[in-house]
Amino acid sequence: MSAAWTAGGVRARALLRRRAGAVGAREVASCASLAEAQQLLSTGPYQRHLRVGQSLEQTEHAVAATLLWHLRVLAGWQPRAGAELVRLLAGWFEVANVLEHVRSLTGESTGELYRLGTLATAWPRLAATTSLAELRDALAASPWGDPGAADPWRIACGVQLGWAARVAGGVSQASAWAAGAAALLVARARFLLGRPAPESALLGPEVPGGLAAFAGALPGEAAWALVDVQEPADLWRAEERWWTRVENDAHTLLRGPGFGPGPVVGCAALLALDARRVRAALELTAHGGRRVEVFDALA
Repeated sequence: MSAAWTAGGVRARALLRRRAGAVGAREVASCASLAEAQQLLSTGPYQRHLRVGQSLEQTEHAVAATLLWHLRVLAGWQPRAGAELVRLLAGWFEVANVLEHVRSLTGESTGELYRLGTLATAWPRLAATTSLAELRDALAASPWGDPGAADPWRIACGVQLGWAARVAGGVSQASAWAAGAAALLVARARFLLGRPAPESALLGPEVPGGLAAFAGALPGEAAWALVDVQEPADLWRAEERWWTRVENDAHTLLRGPGFGPGPVVGCAALLALDARRVRAALELTAHGGRRVEVFDALA
């Protein structure tokens, strides 16, 4: 293994100190108000973009923006192959920007965009489009692929499934995560929201029937995400199980011998998990405060 991988792995593990941790996130969930939670976070690893007095949406964006910054730092420490892994995993932020751009093009109110820097895939070109048709064309000419139609729903589903496909194809350590995520996304769309979803190569051809038939037809690398899910109301538990597997796999990757892609992927996953926990804690605090038992069920 090259010296660059070794140095990148050492620094990746060091970056894991920039987390609130399960205990820190629980403290956020136990705050009596959003302002109190902001004050708590303003002295910790998420202080970079966070300000006391922000709205819930702004605070959640600040937490995610700090995660993005950590991923940019992580990518900067890696050899080229490692930086590409981080860029693929960080595709969630470009997806989020595309969704905000779609809202802007359809006249809806929009939130802040993420500053992707070198982790961007095609964002500068996508951001320059001025209609949904132009956006579809730009996506089709990029690694994201053609969403199949120029309507907001198909573009939203298309980029999310496109991210899953890109991760599965480029990050072997995360291929099962990506396939499981694609299965969850399509299941939510079809059986919870009653909306069509584009086909995904990760899931195989569409099968008629309900959720059980869909889950039973999934290929092995995606099927795990919907094991024992019988009703659409159970999908939230499946999503929590998805995150549990990601966390367990990430720790396994970090415990592996030597240095290489594994620790980098594991680090990125654990940083993302931490940001998710903190954002969930903020949601609970902003909608009543001190609902720690609910947070425990989610975390």
